[in-house]
Amino acid sequence: MAASSNSSLSGSSVSSDAEEYQPPIWKSYLYQLQQEAPRPKRIICPREVENRPKYYGREFHGIISREQADEILAGVEGAYILRESQRQPGCYTLALRFGNQTLNYRLFYDGKHFVGEKRFESIHDLVTDGLITLYIETKASEYISKMTTNPIYEHIGYATLLREKVSRRLSRTKNETRKASVTSEENTPVEKITSLVRRAALTQNDNHFNYEKAHNFKVHTFRGPHWCEYCANFMWGLIAQGVRCSDCGLNVHKQCSKYVPNDCQPDLKRIKRVYCCDLTTLVKAHNTQRPMVVDSCIREIEARGLKSEGLYRVSGFTEHIEDVKMAFDRDGDKADISASIYPDINIIAGALKLYFRDLPIPVITYDTYSKFIEAAKISNPDERLEAIHEVLMLLPAAHYETLRYLMIHLKKVTLHEKENFMNAENLGIVFGPTLMRPPEDSTLATLNDMRYQKLIVQILIENEDVLF
Repeated sequence: MAASSNSSLSGSSVSSDAEEYQPPIWKSYLYQLQQEAPRPKRIICPREVENRPKYYGREFHGIISREQADEILAGVEGAYILRESQRQPGCYTLALRFGNQTLNYRLFYDGKHFVGEKRFESIHDLVTDGLITLYIETKASEYISKMTTNPIYEHIGYATLLREKVSRRLSRTKNETRKASVTSEENTPVEKITSLVRRAALTQNDNHFNYEKAHNFKVHTFRGPHWCEYCANFMWGLIAQGVRCSDCGLNVHKQCSKYVPNDCQPDLKRIKRVYCCDLTTLVKAHNTQRPMVVDSCIREIEARGLKSEGLYRVSGFTEHIEDVKMAFDRDGDKADISASIYPDINIIAGALKLYFRDLPIPVITYDTYSKFIEAAKISNPDERLEAIHEVLMLLPAAHYETLRYLMIHLKKVTLHEKENFMNAENLGIVFGPTLMRPPEDSTLATLNDMRYQKLIVQILIENEDVLF
């Protein structure tokens, strides 16, 4: 991504051909300031210092006072030394000259050097990053405080550039929305553009399931110049300049991440597996209402297993269940789970249960767990049903839809109770702890809540037509 000499964002031109896409003009003011920042100047100690820590170089001057450090730095902007504290022997300080004064920072080492959150391989890198940050925050504090006031993130014009081609990639007729999915195409225009544009293009697509999903931001070190995709400003510093969403790849300042809407559109290239993946992340990456594992397994079970004795109670071979898991992780919705490969339907049922158990956030989320348990404790059946319905409305959309679809399926299982011997209560025993887990990893809490977990699932199955 190259910097522009223009420090303001211009309007984007609309083109019908995604190949002619022109990126937005990034604001280069902060980039220019970084280039102007003072460079580190190491002041070497002229004498040999005894007991110098092995992880410090000749910039270490031993035990000296602040006044002595100030004299050594002699007003040279960017000059620095390391010293041992007179007041606290064994504690080390970075003395740095900036803005015509000597700044003193308590210095730490745990395999890397740091004075704050950022950790550096060398003192030189730490000082370089520190000088950049000090210079930019001194020169542009007011500018930085106003960076988020006119974000490019809110400009929907970029979506228009790609609508035609992206729609061909994503579109399904509205009558088929239940089974809509995104097919992965190599070298599509979508993969050649910023995550900002990808987000906008997918948001504009009428058939894309509009489940709300927060971005999964993590601190990131960008190699080479990078600009924030929220405010269009340069992300300054040497390391950990900003955060990146590990699901969709959006790159923003840490402070800008607080303003980004919960509209993450996960990129299939970033989803490494199907099992153990956050439910909402998975369905948004594949553009489906429910995880494809759930659809595929239920479709297979309803085709050939509804009358199987002990369905969901009888376990399939663990190694075969693991094979199914790996097939989904490897092949996604192309995984072959047909009778010719897995004749024992209990293997497919086991793979479905395993998917639910492996979810990092259960179908019945940690946030709603206690509310469901409290609802289950209500003695009056009508009031209990009403309370459960109210809590269902608190589930994230993808979790709600997955639970609804599963309950419709389990209701079908109970209609064949004479053959499979599985009624709603039996299924509640199986699926209670599978679909809901207490937020705290407490064996005692789990044991105390088991009867209520069973009851919740039993009620959901018996009343699925009313509750959903």
